[in-house]
Amino acid sequence: MLRNYLKIALRNLLNNKGYTAINIFGLALGLATCLLIVLYISDELSVDKHHRSASRLFRIAMETPAEKWAGTPGPLAAGVKSDFPEVESVTRMLKFSGIDRMLLENRNGKEATRFYETNGYYADSTFFDVFTYDFKYGNPGNALNRPNTLVLSENVAEKLFGDVDPVGKVIRVGLVFGDFDYTVSGVFRNSRKSHIDARYFLSMQNADMGGWVVSQNNWAMNNIFHTYVKLRDGADPAAFASKLTPFMNRHGERDLKALGISKKLFIQPVTDIYLRSAIGNEIAPNGSMTYLYIFGSIAVFLLLIACINFMNLSTARSEKRAREVGVRKVMGAVRNSLICQFLGESMIMALMALAIGLVVVQVLLPYFNNLTGKVLDMAAHPAFLYWMAGITLFTGLVAGLYPALYLSSFKPVSVLKGRLVNVTSAVLLRKGLVVFQFTVSIILILGAIVISEQLSFLQNRNLGFDKEQKLVVPFRNQKAAANFYAFKEEVLRIPGVAAATSGSVYPGIENIEDLLFYTENRTIHDAVDVHFATVGDDYVETLGLQMASGRSFTKAFSGDSSSVILNETAARELGYDVASAIGKNVFFELGGKRRSLQVVGVVKDFNFRSLHEGIKPYALTTSITDKYQYFIGNLKTRDYAGTLASVEAAWKRLNPGIPFSYSFLDQDFQKNYQKEHRTGTIVLYFTCIAVVIACLGLFGLATFAAERRTKEIGVRKVLGASVGSIVAMLSGEFLSLVCVALVIATPVAWLGMRQWLQGFAYQVGIGWWIFPATGLFAIGIALLTVSFQSIKAALMNPVKSLRSE
Repeated sequence: MLRNYLKIALRNLLNNKGYTAINIFGLALGLATCLLIVLYISDELSVDKHHRSASRLFRIAMETPAEKWAGTPGPLAAGVKSDFPEVESVTRMLKFSGIDRMLLENRNGKEATRFYETNGYYADSTFFDVFTYDFKYGNPGNALNRPNTLVLSENVAEKLFGDVDPVGKVIRVGLVFGDFDYTVSGVFRNSRKSHIDARYFLSMQNADMGGWVVSQNNWAMNNIFHTYVKLRDGADPAAFASKLTPFMNRHGERDLKALGISKKLFIQPVTDIYLRSAIGNEIAPNGSMTYLYIFGSIAVFLLLIACINFMNLSTARSEKRAREVGVRKVMGAVRNSLICQFLGESMIMALMALAIGLVVVQVLLPYFNNLTGKVLDMAAHPAFLYWMAGITLFTGLVAGLYPALYLSSFKPVSVLKGRLVNVTSAVLLRKGLVVFQFTVSIILILGAIVISEQLSFLQNRNLGFDKEQKLVVPFRNQKAAANFYAFKEEVLRIPGVAAATSGSVYPGIENIEDLLFYTENRTIHDAVDVHFATVGDDYVETLGLQMASGRSFTKAFSGDSSSVILNETAARELGYDVASAIGKNVFFELGGKRRSLQVVGVVKDFNFRSLHEGIKPYALTTSITDKYQYFIGNLKTRDYAGTLASVEAAWKRLNPGIPFSYSFLDQDFQKNYQKEHRTGTIVLYFTCIAVVIACLGLFGLATFAAERRTKEIGVRKVLGASVGSIVAMLSGEFLSLVCVALVIATPVAWLGMRQWLQGFAYQVGIGWWIFPATGLFAIGIALLTVSFQSIKAALMNPVKSLRSE
């Protein structure tokens, strides 16, 4: 019986090659896209799931009236360990603001190997008790127990030492405040994904820290330690979390009161951080659960669009199979056997589509990896086989169930007499499914347009400073920092370099340096949280900032070491207007002492952070912190290659053996929108696929409609109908369905895009023109799809179409 069903199914597929090709190609595209998205989602969901006792790992984070913050004060970890018996283990991580790369140097070989490496973090000795890392060399139990030890990732170890065991070997780590020797105590493999995207870990108790970590006993300041706890088995996380804020207030009452601030502590499951946390001072850029929902929805809808093609074409061709059903029923076939037969046909088609889809996935995977910034591999996800089987089964059932139920419901007496039942309901359902297909396609088109408009808006918006042609050279090494002024002088002699300055940070990169400023006749309890940058004298001019009042820093005033420039928002929140702030003193606490700065200028508000956030209080100083971390040069040249070569030559003359590194400010600023750029590109590609699949189904239906009305068209032409009127008649029905889809899709897309835009403090308006433009595009695509068959049918010789009558 099964062999007979298989033979009939294959015969039907071969006898209708056009419809079979449309269905299989559409299903293959839908399956391939769905499988790619499943790979992506599976990879995102796997982050931090590999840790032993992952369900008992939590990060302690902090909330102030101003914001939520991933960092916590230094003494918190020890206090939690001693006060809470439900805490099995606790550890801290530390990343320094501005030190995004460290210079690693291996001097063990004949020639030194030097390079800058990203994502290095200081960690407590208990780090590998809390987190699970697969060690290739060394023992995770004691890897960070001793001072001046470090653990390398497999990739970094290979770059430094090649394919040998480096445990016990010494490397030099270059920092802004000195070069220090570290002993390699372990190497971990890179196979596991974590929100801590570390390339190496350094022991927290090191000579380079100068006892700084140990001295951190203030519960209100230096909230830059990431604190993680492992709770004991059976401990209640909610009960633990509820005790944290009272614990903080008990231990830190004096420090918090001295700074006039209040804090609350809360916990985050480690397994939720990557996809569900978006607070300040994250270890690294996180993913987004919202985007996973978006991509998952797209995958489902694309698969449904492909299945709808199968359903529509199967029901549209019901007349051709009605007599087959009638004969089978007369010969004794029951409905269940017919349903199995038709479902079998859809499953065979789904399997064929899967085979093609897997080839498509294999071909497209390198491009998809490049697009998403991942290294996805089907073999790396064992569960992918189950997903593949489940999606294929789902596709076969969804695509074939309604046609099977519909075709098997025909009564033999009616169909053998040439009369079909339920034709009207089938036609209405078919039209509804076409509307659904184009509704989804139009929503995706509208979404892609709005995302593109928003990204263009972000790229071209006036940020309040000139970000173009700004060369950024980081000074990550103490020896190089000592030569800063000499380097600046040499670079300013290069033709094409108009100006240069320095800064502890620059707009667009993370800046966690802040102070509580307050004015005369007020106390720290009335303070305003102000982020700041320590800058060179010509910072304002080099970046093209605009002064609202007062002046910028200048070498002509020796007193600028105790001066400050506020932005308009900071001046306003401190109680001044733009003009009245000049000459006033602002106060802050640093090192346990009250200090003051005189306001010499107010700069117009500028976006020092990404446009996800609004402008907040900001200040520029010349003396609070080390200002030599970044050199910023203003280039005025078209010969970028020649100018960069001259800058690099100047660097090498002054800093032999230290690698030269640079970036451009505008590119660094745009990195804040990488997630949105990737999402926009992915949505655009998926939109194109959705439109192609929908048009395939429309093409098949148009072809069938033209075939079914061949004789009607012949009669109309004999009676004098023009080619244009016949094309309009055949195309009008389908175009009206697209118009209905546009009406449905417009409010849905508008609401969805408004919700997405809420993630930006600065938003592009959704112009009215987008909707008619999308409608015209959709109608044009539909018209192109059906017009070929319509014109072909309209031009057919009526004698041939009527000859069989």
